Amino acid sequence: MTADSTFEIFLVAPPGLEHILCDEARRVGFAAARQVAGGVSFDGTWADVRRANLYLRGATRVLARIGSFRAFHLAQLDKRARKFPWGEVLCKDVPVKVEVVTNKKSKIYHAGAATQRIETAISEELGAPVAADAPVTLKVRIDDNTCIFSVDTSGEGLHKRGHKVAVGKAPMRETLAALLLRACDYDGREPVVDPMCGSGTFVIEAAEIAAGLAAGRSRGFAFEQLANHDALAWNDERQALPTAKSPDLQFFGSDRNTGAVEMAGQNAARAGVGDLCRFTHAAVSDLQRPDGPPGLVMVNPPYGARIGNKKQLFAVYGALGEVLKSRFSGWRVGIVTSDTALARATGLPFLPLGAPIAHGGLKVRLFRTDPLV
Repeated sequence: MTADSTFEIFLVAPPGLEHILCDEARRVGFAAARQVAGGVSFDGTWADVRRANLYLRGATRVLARIGSFRAFHLAQLDKRARKFPWGEVLCKDVPVKVEVVTNKKSKIYHAGAATQRIETAISEELGAPVAADAPVTLKVRIDDNTCIFSVDTSGEGLHKRGHKVAVGKAPMRETLAALLLRACDYDGREPVVDPMCGSGTFVIEAAEIAAGLAAGRSRGFAFEQLANHDALAWNDERQALPTAKSPDLQFFGSDRNTGAVEMAGQNAARAGVGDLCRFTHAAVSDLQRPDGPPGLVMVNPPYGARIGNKKQLFAVYGALGEVLKSRFSGWRVGIVTSDTALARATGLPFLPLGAPIAHGGLKVRLFRTDPLV
């Protein structure tokens, strides 16, 4: 594979939000992006891989499909893996990790045995060491007797933006927060309020979007460790990153936990949006509508499956609903929770529900409203 090779690029999405990621990918410039099970797919080049990692806010990771072959038994897998041109993508001096997923539709259904054959082929034919903590991961899917090879070009999950070090209990991942904001039609041109902000993820993501900042500007990626990495082009692309805009907006977070408010402020400062964000120590009942135009109230309240006593939570959700109905006329609301009964306790006029979304081992849903009357 050369720098100009075209291949399939797969963007991993949280299940249930593939359509939102597909919309974002098209907005970023991947016009041929199409929604598929588990993510978004399009054909592109290594320049597109770099761009996807750098700019997409909602992708969990970016996979590059580097090839495939048919294999009906382990001996055939071993033979063909030894002939595969690993050196076009993998460096012989960079450790690699191999992850195999298979199913009963294939004659090779033992993932552990398949992993061993591929690891041996890479280490003996290419010379690259195999390690569990390797910076580069080769993902292999054996489906209907076809072995499909993809390189994880991201490395650490893309929710790790590179500037948040302080997190609270049950944090919202940045990638998921960005997709949920998009699902509420947030486009960076209105204020956002989170009255249970925790470490500030919704508020900071909203401010970064408004400021036009690239999601991956503060971190490195696994593709920098690949044999065909164009370091000069990558350096030019990073140098050409847009400078932060100064929107005439403010983004507001509050929490009853003083430590969370301090964390959120520190995280916003590290992300370069400290001047756009205002975090205060306050209970939900003390929430006040900010001056200025209406916008979006985005909140991920506690839910009993993860934190606290569920019975006590009904009062919290009820209080949240009363405050929003009485003080936030004209604002839209997005509430993320695993419990429909808790969401209904707000008394808010929710729109029809979308699909469940995987979050921290739970299935959550996004409850949205039109502008409140």
